[in-house]
Amino acid sequence: MLRRCCFLLVILCLLGIVLPVAAQNTSDTPDNQGYLIVKNVIITGNKKTRTTIILRELSTVPGDTIYLKDLAETLEERRKQLLNTSLFLNVTANVKNWDGDHADLVFDVWERWYTFAFPIFKLADRNFNQWWVEKNHSLDRVNVGVKGSQGNLTGRNDELNAGIQVGYTQRISFSYSVPYIDKRYRHGLGISFAYSRNREVNDSTDFNKQLFFRQDGFVRQIYNVGLTYSYRPGINTRHKVILAYNYEKVVDSVAILNPDYLGDGRTRVNYLDLVYRMEYVKADSWQYPLKGLRVMGEIGKRGFAGLNDINDFRIRLNVAKYWQLAAKTYLAAGLRSMAKFGADQPYINRQAMGYGDDYLRGLEYFVVDGTSFAIVKTSLRQEVLSTRFRLPVVPKKFSSVPLRIFVKAYGDSGYSYSKFPGNGELNNRMLYSGGFGLDIVSFYDTCLRIEYSFNQLGQKGLFLHTSIDM
Repeated sequence: MLRRCCFLLVILCLLGIVLPVAAQNTSDTPDNQGYLIVKNVIITGNKKTRTTIILRELSTVPGDTIYLKDLAETLEERRKQLLNTSLFLNVTANVKNWDGDHADLVFDVWERWYTFAFPIFKLADRNFNQWWVEKNHSLDRVNVGVKGSQGNLTGRNDELNAGIQVGYTQRISFSYSVPYIDKRYRHGLGISFAYSRNREVNDSTDFNKQLFFRQDGFVRQIYNVGLTYSYRPGINTRHKVILAYNYEKVVDSVAILNPDYLGDGRTRVNYLDLVYRMEYVKADSWQYPLKGLRVMGEIGKRGFAGLNDINDFRIRLNVAKYWQLAAKTYLAAGLRSMAKFGADQPYINRQAMGYGDDYLRGLEYFVVDGTSFAIVKTSLRQEVLSTRFRLPVVPKKFSSVPLRIFVKAYGDSGYSYSKFPGNGELNNRMLYSGGFGLDIVSFYDTCLRIEYSFNQLGQKGLFLHTSIDM
């Protein structure tokens, strides 16, 4: 109990460090006297996206006053607000139709492709290095298929996705989300369904390495049905409530080898999962932020209304702060943490560090099971290239591809708590890692990370990832 309290205290202290209250600048100098009053906000270039949806993303409305000394900065901020919707390849902002101290703000948008049908080639393992090195880049551990995505389906930034895949995991999935269903553009809804089955299952952990059970027939089946309600009162803040029904079934052999896999030797579980999530993002880019703040807080409850084979209460907090230190030099610091109450959890509900995005760079080959964890990450980046190149035989509108390259140095630390650590040498101890690398960033939210990392175990190596590090 004392350890758990200390753990939560550390999280709260880190939150206090990362989220300082910014003091407002209330100076009233003579430079502030030049201003313009916004007559109209005009949107051009949109053929599918509804103008009202675009205007919803702007925090400037007709009648607002903008000091001339802040005009360029304000236009750039509003331009990035539209880019952050992921609806557009590019946005330009201008001031037109001056009439005394009144003028129009004009935003010209370049809509991106919204319809995609592309093949699925996805690794079954947690990261590229685990697949390439530990699993000998076996094609038996690859998922292939096809995924269709229709973004901006009705011009309201709604999205329809469907996919079917075979290989390591046979899976079918469907989801649809619409961000706004009301006239004030605040409330949204979403639905999802997925079914998957495997011939292999990660049924246990030994010395912080995943162990797998496999047979010719299917050993595991999972169903998931979810409903989502969203509320967005402003530009930067989103609230979500997610209710999901989950069902998992395994063959008898899995329960015999590890009775704790689903708990109490069970071969099937079903439960409801209710989650409230708050997200606050105020950054120059939501895809690869360099300046600003990102916060995600979550409270969840698994198991209620008679569907409670899995039962826990959990709190999650992710925070990342980004600073520009000098020209093209940037610093980022982040916290990823979770506290789960109900320490006696089955194996499938004890995933902590090493899964998803919750890992230390340099410890990609390991997992650290537990019910609570905290990870602190820092990265110092220097932009070394920012350019564009053109693709041949592509419509001019889409042929210009942005490319940015950053060199970076980084350091991570983390701690995972488990009531039943077993032979996990990395459990219940502070862990450290660091390294240096390259981030290669382009459009359509793509990022390739090439990192040379080392850890406190004396191990080092080259690691590849395709998502931002925090």
